[in-house]
Amino acid sequence: MTRSLAGKTVVLGVSASIAAYKAAYLLRLLMKEGADVYVVMSENAGRFVQPLTFEGLSGHPVAAEVFDTAETASMEHIEKAGRADALVIAPATAGTLGKLACGLAGDALANFFLAWKGPVVIAPAMNDDMYAHPAVQENIARLKARGAHFVDPEEGELACGRVGSGRLAEPAGIVAAVRSALQPAGDLEGLRFLVTAGPTREPIDPVRFISNPSSGKMGYAIAGQAQRRGAQVTLVSGPTPLDAPEGVRLLSCLRAEEMNTLVQAHLDDCDVLVMTSAVGDFSVETVEKEKIKKNGDAPLRLTLKPTRDILREVARRKTHQFVVGFAAETENLIDSAKEKLQKKDLDLIVGNDISAPGIGFQSDSNQVVVIDRAGRVEPWPLLTKRQIADRLLDRILQARRA
Repeated sequence: MTRSLAGKTVVLGVSASIAAYKAAYLLRLLMKEGADVYVVMSENAGRFVQPLTFEGLSGHPVAAEVFDTAETASMEHIEKAGRADALVIAPATAGTLGKLACGLAGDALANFFLAWKGPVVIAPAMNDDMYAHPAVQENIARLKARGAHFVDPEEGELACGRVGSGRLAEPAGIVAAVRSALQPAGDLEGLRFLVTAGPTREPIDPVRFISNPSSGKMGYAIAGQAQRRGAQVTLVSGPTPLDAPEGVRLLSCLRAEEMNTLVQAHLDDCDVLVMTSAVGDFSVETVEKEKIKKNGDAPLRLTLKPTRDILREVARRKTHQFVVGFAAETENLIDSAKEKLQKKDLDLIVGNDISAPGIGFQSDSNQVVVIDRAGRVEPWPLLTKRQIADRLLDRILQARRA
């Protein structure tokens, strides 16, 4: 197994939340990825999980007090931690976010944050009303403006018994955010990416069309992260309300045929093609020039024909391009994805079960499997689409270098 954080040192900041118990599991996951982990705690975090727990798991003294007379080595370990690669604060309470945003010291975690100069990953956890409060959102906005990476809380059952948004993100997602924060900004420099995103629309008449609920979020996330990491990116997008990521060339289209034309026109100029778009499989054989009138209770019958298979066209023409496809399925996910991988001569395919609640179309998160040419299946945990984008870009780089 690839240890993606091997050789890295991570400082784990823990604040006073019932979710602090998840920080112990997060610590183990970080270490499993190869990281050396130091723990710094806020003033009352030890009321939920004792510092001794983190000390036993990490193998390092824990900084839990500003003036630590019992452990003389604590200042030495804080100095070592200050030379770490990343700081991740999970859970981050409303009180801790306020301290960090306003530059207030007073406990070991706040003091450490004020002296920290490296990348920061913050995972909030609190009551849903607290999380939605304007003051908390303003503090989050301040920290984001200063460069902090946030792992948004999930919706679910909270400690107070309510159901809402405020539950600490799953540790696997937080690890992915740490990995993303540490990703070299220019590792894709020199590569040309062609990314497709969003749905297509096939007209029935001047006011009606056939489409699907794809939001385009996955493709836009991949395009944005590839550009951020140094790639030259062209994004071919069906209709979505999303703004093109900064620095990305956007080519808009509506119909599957229009998307195919744009992809084929730019295929020769790309090194990597990532087809996340939900291209409609069928179009109407005859598009009416005038709006179809309703005729009482009489049914409307449409004759549909298959649209052009863009990936099949790509398979016929590609030369050096690395091609990634996506498969949105409702059953037999892995078998269907493997079949598509082989039929369309793909280098990688990303599959997800769109029948699963809370993921896929329109969602900000997804849970996918990645399958390579050799048929190896990699199930990924529930992640945000931005985290999936970075992890997929890592996987593309790894495969191209093999």
